[in-house]
Amino acid sequence: MANRDDVSHPLIAAVYDYVVPDRTLFGPHREYLAADLSGRVLDLGAGTGALFAHVARAGDLEFHAIEPDPHMRTRAREKAREVDLEVDLRSGRGESLPYPDDAFDVVISSLVFCTIDDPDAAVSEVARVLAPGGEFRFFEHVHADGALGTGQDLLNPVWTRVAGGCTLNRRTVDRFVGNDAFDVLEVERLENGPLSVTPFVRGRLRRRREGAFPGR
Repeated sequence: MANRDDVSHPLIAAVYDYVVPDRTLFGPHREYLAADLSGRVLDLGAGTGALFAHVARAGDLEFHAIEPDPHMRTRAREKAREVDLEVDLRSGRGESLPYPDDAFDVVISSLVFCTIDDPDAAVSEVARVLAPGGEFRFFEHVHADGALGTGQDLLNPVWTRVAGGCTLNRRTVDRFVGNDAFDVLEVERLENGPLSVTPFVRGRLRRRREGAFPGR
């Protein structure tokens, strides 16, 4: 029986590691996300497990991951075995995380928020499951300025259909830094990032203490 949180893109799962090669494009940014990890860590959208090899070198921690696509989860489990990483990998969506409040010391998103249906709800969920003082680390592609941004807007309807729901033109980091749950530790915009068709942003936020934002 299919999980109600599942999505299914078998072709994208099969080709993802070839069209988004870790070593040549994104490896250094995933190293950034995995640097000095400790405690309880959540990978928000594991995909095929591209982050796993970097996490496996991080040392002693309790590692969790969600991924709503069963084909991606299959490949992620294979990757975890290859790199000898113990991971609690579940089906789940960013908008409704299957974890209690204050469950994690670090939450990581790597090229995830482009495919989440309700990114604002997902940011709130990240804040909910992070312990006070915990870190939200991210590497995401974002809306460009000027002519490139206009091109993203024009291409996006077609791109979203062929790329498994990936959205080219979201102002993702504005959602992150504008959320009252977080203090900004660092944000770096990579205009000449891994792909020339879109800028990327990476950074770290800290969950504010209890009572610092509505609902807590």
